[in-house]
Amino acid sequence: MHTFYDFITGPLLWISFLVFLAGSVYRLVYAYMEAKRRDQFVLVYWSWKHVLRSMAHWLVPYNTMRWRTTPVLTAVTFVFHILIFVVPIFLTAHVMLFNQWLGLSWPTLPEAVADILAIVVVLCCGYFIWRRWATPEVRYVTGWQDWFMVGTVLVTFLSGVLAYHQLGPYQIMLYLHILAGEAFLVMIPFTRAEHMLYGLFMRGYIASEFGAVRHCKDW
Repeated sequence: MHTFYDFITGPLLWISFLVFLAGSVYRLVYAYMEAKRRDQFVLVYWSWKHVLRSMAHWLVPYNTMRWRTTPVLTAVTFVFHILIFVVPIFLTAHVMLFNQWLGLSWPTLPEAVADILAIVVVLCCGYFIWRRWATPEVRYVTGWQDWFMVGTVLVTFLSGVLAYHQLGPYQIMLYLHILAGEAFLVMIPFTRAEHMLYGLFMRGYIASEFGAVRHCKDW
């Protein structure tokens, strides 16, 4: 069993990172080339002034009309997207692994705080699942990728919480946590999770069109 643990925290993890990085670069380059081929005005009218101004508004909760019309979704969305980065990056166990592999370390979250934040992520996933099932217009546009994406995040954090509290078979929860996390990393460039990569460009496209061409706000 230790050999399997060494494999999934060693070679398999590095493979996951490489697939994520290579896939991300490919998807970004492909998106740029397609935008250039299909709509050359994207680059002609790209305006960093309008892009940054738009992002400054959209990154503040309830600062746009869209955020204000869905207050609960807005709160859950902001909390979720912040925590799925903060918790893995500043979790003590993860920082220890990076220190072991690369000799790098940085400040970590107190374990009790990280535990609470991980539980919050699990609750956010529960809300997203409920919303996709209970809201007809959302359920209509929900595909298998959406279920797989939120399910993978849910399994990653829930198994991590269970392993930390040693609820259920510890090794199985630990392995499930690691494998689900690696699966999520790999799927980012190839599923709708790619919005993590395209967010800047999509916001830039809309902001430039509205600001530099239509001369109106996009928030």
